[in-house]
Amino acid sequence: MSQVVTRFAPSPTGFLHIGGARTALFNWLYARKHGGRFLLRIEDTDRERSTQAAIDAIIDGMRWLGLDWDGDIVYQSARAARHAEVAQELLAKGRAYRCYATAQELEEMREKAKAEKRPWRYDGRWRDRDPSDAPAGAPFVVRIKAPQEGETVIDDAVQGRVVFQNKDLDDFILLRSDGAPTYMLAVVVDDHDMGVTQIIRGDDHLTNAARQKHIYEALGWETPAFAHIPLIHGADGAKLSKRHGALGVDAYRAMGYLPAALRNYLLRLGWSQGDKEFFTLPEMIDAFDLTQVHRSPARFDFAKLENMNGHYLRDSNDDELFDLLVATLAYLEGGEAIAQALDDKKRAQLLAALPGLKARAKTLNELLDGAGFLFAQRPLALDAKAAQLLSPDARARLATLVEKLTALPEWTAATTEGAVRELSVALGVKLGDVAQPLRAALTGRATSPGIFDVLEILGRDESLARISDQAARA
Repeated sequence: MSQVVTRFAPSPTGFLHIGGARTALFNWLYARKHGGRFLLRIEDTDRERSTQAAIDAIIDGMRWLGLDWDGDIVYQSARAARHAEVAQELLAKGRAYRCYATAQELEEMREKAKAEKRPWRYDGRWRDRDPSDAPAGAPFVVRIKAPQEGETVIDDAVQGRVVFQNKDLDDFILLRSDGAPTYMLAVVVDDHDMGVTQIIRGDDHLTNAARQKHIYEALGWETPAFAHIPLIHGADGAKLSKRHGALGVDAYRAMGYLPAALRNYLLRLGWSQGDKEFFTLPEMIDAFDLTQVHRSPARFDFAKLENMNGHYLRDSNDDELFDLLVATLAYLEGGEAIAQALDDKKRAQLLAALPGLKARAKTLNELLDGAGFLFAQRPLALDAKAAQLLSPDARARLATLVEKLTALPEWTAATTEGAVRELSVALGVKLGDVAQPLRAALTGRATSPGIFDVLEILGRDESLARISDQAARA
């Protein structure tokens, strides 16, 4: 058996769409599982709509998701001469022909089809005519001479046996009048030349598979295996669109999702293995099988993604999470200001605070928001709930607490906790009556990581200064 080769072939007319990311993941997993190769091809033949920014975004999104490819990136636009060469080969074999139908004639065909309430198809008027019938120098396109009878069968790994009646498939264009190859021709030539054995793509390409099979057969080339996966829908069941939320992988990074969590979520979006929810990368590779891809469209659910992301945050190694957070700061809301303030002392504090921060966060943005107290400037701005906690009585307790904390010979979470507990007993109040105002004074909020951890992370001088600021307002 020949080596398995899959490919991801996006058009660079926008960012890496979330549906495209899932297609890339499925191709990557299939290749890795079978010890094969996963190739990346940029289908940039639409020169007007293709942009370098989109190409860069696709490559960046792939790298962020951890989907590495084998060999060099293939740019379809650079292969136009090869595509044209194959079209000439089909002409020479009598499996394609020059069509001189004018724009007016094509419009008349469309109008007639519309009047007869049937799908428009080219009527084949130049299929068997001699090119010499055309006016000298008249422009022409090259069309495939597709079979007109019988049926074309696609044995699809996901959709099953799909049958197309050849009478419903017309002689589609291979080369435009300016000599540029069409998508249909370019895809087949590139997949063949790249040695692609398994095509995994969205089921909106299913009809294309029948037409592309006609090209393979006309050239005597082996047709790759197909697997057409259902598109992703929104929670309302409609095809995923901008109104359902962010679509580009870059947007999910900016919303604070971890690449490992998004990868796991995309795997489970239209594929399943029993009730297993979480997969490590080696487990994904080992488990992935096209026969377990669902035929019905998957529904994108932000709540499920967020919960999965929270799970990954809590389970992540602190050092690895810290490195990922720092690498992502430029994309997160308020992240650039944090990056500028991240000196050695702040880095150490942020790393120390991570266990408490990640336990309360579902995204990196929430984690960063929770870490805001580390970077806050004195005197701290209080949110509404924190301000409520700092009543005159509470501020008076903080003034007493400052004296007890100042006297501590050692500054740790354990020693500060002991001092706070002693004070609450001495004052005859609940621990929370001291600890909650203390939290407000230290962080400006009513919620934070463990307050005694906060005291240790901020250090003696900064902690006492923040508490004193609020106590002085009594």
